[in-house]
Amino acid sequence: MTSRSQDRTGELKILGSGRLHAPEGGPSVALLESFPNCFPQRPYVVSFTFPEFTSLCPVTGQPDSGTITVEYIPDQRCVESKSFKLYMFAFRNHQSFMETITNTVLDDLRALMDPCWCRVKGLFAPRGGTRIHVFAEDFKALPEERDRLVRAAVAAWKMEPDPHRP
Repeated sequence: MTSRSQDRTGELKILGSGRLHAPEGGPSVALLESFPNCFPQRPYVVSFTFPEFTSLCPVTGQPDSGTITVEYIPDQRCVESKSFKLYMFAFRNHQSFMETITNTVLDDLRALMDPCWCRVKGLFAPRGGTRIHVFAEDFKALPEERDRLVRAAVAAWKMEPDPHRP
């Protein structure tokens, strides 16, 4: 006998399709899917780490690689992980500076799900002897009490030791 969770998956098209479609036109919020947050009353952190990130320098076309980490506190919606992976793959042949990539990921996730808080960390591998780390973060305007709870959860998350987080 199997059981079903309370998760609402009816809107998801990529998950369960059995294959990832090749992204055309590079990274776009249209590649991302979301699903309803079953716990919007509770500020909790969701974290994705994509350690195989690759893109291209917009000037030289040389490959850049690194790790992209997304941390967020959802409001009404959560990002679906398989669509996030497809979105990350769309950067492989995309030419953009590391600062632009990190901020674009933040902007696209905010457009998709309007989270209470979101931080994107781009930890790029050294190229030419220089290591670049880019951090982009944004808080949603919330009612005072909810804002206090969200900021407390973010502060606790940032202080929590985790060997997988830089």
